Amino acid sequence: MRAPRGGRTADGTPAPPRRGGDDALPAVVRRLTDTGPDRDQDLRTRLMLRLSALLAASARHAGAAAVTTGRWLTDLVVDIAPHIPVRDLETLRRHHDGLAGDQLADALIERAAHVTAGVGAALGVIATTEWSLPAALLSAPVQIAAETVAVVAVELKLVAELHEVYGRTPPGTPGVRAAAYLSSWSRRRGIDPIATSGLMGEVVSSAAKRQLRTRIIRRTGSSSATLLPFFAGAIAGATLNSKNTKRLGRLVAADLARRNRP
Repeated sequence: MRAPRGGRTADGTPAPPRRGGDDALPAVVRRLTDTGPDRDQDLRTRLMLRLSALLAASARHAGAAAVTTGRWLTDLVVDIAPHIPVRDLETLRRHHDGLAGDQLADALIERAAHVTAGVGAALGVIATTEWSLPAALLSAPVQIAAETVAVVAVELKLVAELHEVYGRTPPGTPGVRAAAYLSSWSRRRGIDPIATSGLMGEVVSSAAKRQLRTRIIRRTGSSSATLLPFFAGAIAGATLNSKNTKRLGRLVAADLARRNRP
C-alpha cells in the first residue's frame, strides 16, 4: 500500500495529516524504510514532516505521562514493527548484484546507515525552516520522536534482512518475527530461530518491552543532536545516525556469522 505524498496548504506550510485511519502511521514509516539508492532526499524530508504531524496527534492522544516515560514511543515501535517490509534472500541478492554472505551484509549495513543519515539530515533541515512550519511540528519532543521512530524502523529492517542473509529467519507469523527482531535490536545480537519457534503469541512480553524502552530512551539521546542550530543539526544528526546504525549492523552481523560457524 502506498501512502499519499505530503501536501502543502496555500500559504506553503505542510498540510495537516489526512484522516487515513490507523494505517497512516505504518504507511509513512514503510516508505521511510525504503533503502533504494534512488530515494529522493526531498521526499524523505516531506515524509518526516508527515510523520511529525502524525506523532504530534498521537502524543496528544496518549497523554503526558505515557510520553514522558517512554511508554508511548515504545508502544508505537511495537505496533509498527510487523508492518516493516523485509526482503527475502533472493530479492536482496538481486538488488545487490548477486552479493552473498558477509559482502551482502556489509552492503546492507552501508545502505541502512546512508538512510538513517538522511533521516537525521531531514530533521536538521526542518529545524532550520521554523518560519514556515506550524508550532506543533517544531517542538523538540515531536522532532526527536519522529527521528527515533524512523531510525529504529530502518534499523529493524536491517536486523531482519541480516537474518535473511545468514539463514536465521525465525518461523511464525509476522507478529512473532517482529517480536524476535525487536529483541535482536534491543540486545544487539542475532536470534536463534529454534529458540523462537515455540512463540505462539504476537505480543511482546513485559520484560522485553522494558528492555526495548530502555534502548529507545537511549536512542532518543542521540536524536537530540538534530536540534542544534541551523545546519549543524543536520550534520550532527546524519553523522550520529550513520555511526550508530553501522555499529548495530556490525554487531548483529558478527553474531549471526559466529552462530553459523561449525
